[in-house]
Amino acid sequence: MNSLSKIFLIAILLAVGSSVLAAEPKSGYEYLKPETQRLQDDDFENPGLLAVENGEFLFNEVDRKTGKSCADCHGVSGEKLNVNRLARYPVVNADNGEIVSLHTQLMQCRSRVSDQALPRNHADLLALETFVRRLARGQKVNVQTDGIAAPLLKEGEALFRQRYGLIDISCYQCHGMYAGMMVRGQKISQGQGNGFPAYRLDIGEMSNMNQRITQCLTLMRAEPFPDDSKEIRLLELYLMSRSNGLPIETPAVRY
Repeated sequence: MNSLSKIFLIAILLAVGSSVLAAEPKSGYEYLKPETQRLQDDDFENPGLLAVENGEFLFNEVDRKTGKSCADCHGVSGEKLNVNRLARYPVVNADNGEIVSLHTQLMQCRSRVSDQALPRNHADLLALETFVRRLARGQKVNVQTDGIAAPLLKEGEALFRQRYGLIDISCYQCHGMYAGMMVRGQKISQGQGNGFPAYRLDIGEMSNMNQRITQCLTLMRAEPFPDDSKEIRLLELYLMSRSNGLPIETPAVRY
């Protein structure tokens, strides 16, 4: 291939990548095989419902020392929670400019209910996150993109386009340029976050956005960012903003 042909091919790939990113967002559900779609749709067969049930139990569990539970403030079934608010996570704290994910918010709330702190991404916190996020199922993702969030989203997009690891690829290349193409018998999705926390068939357990980003970086043979690092929070904010307008599917089933 001569130099002119290479330049022409690169131009085509960049144009395809740009058009994909500019296109209407598609849920990962649309890239699933029909049998996997049916698994997600069935509230008895969907394996993520086990996390929902466990989360509901923890939501109503009364702490032995404090005598409090999440349900005291938010109702036995979480009916007092604002589903429109849940659809806006991650949010940017107007006081300090910090990005707060739903997982982080639950950690903070639990610290007021129980004196037993749980580490980030603990199975119990993930179950609580799944239960609470599911309350907003069907609501459209509505992450803030203007005001204080705008410069943070630019930083997140830069990380999304940055190349990582020994494989030397970016999130953008997989989920932008090559979305819809096949790899190992599966279609590459746009990497939308509207289904998370989701049950991942690949690892046989639930995963939230924080964990999924770490898993992707590991697949790139890259050194993952520390949990709750600035980079993880920026990526999570940007990835969820790309899902704006898509209905929440938690708990989705993904590969």
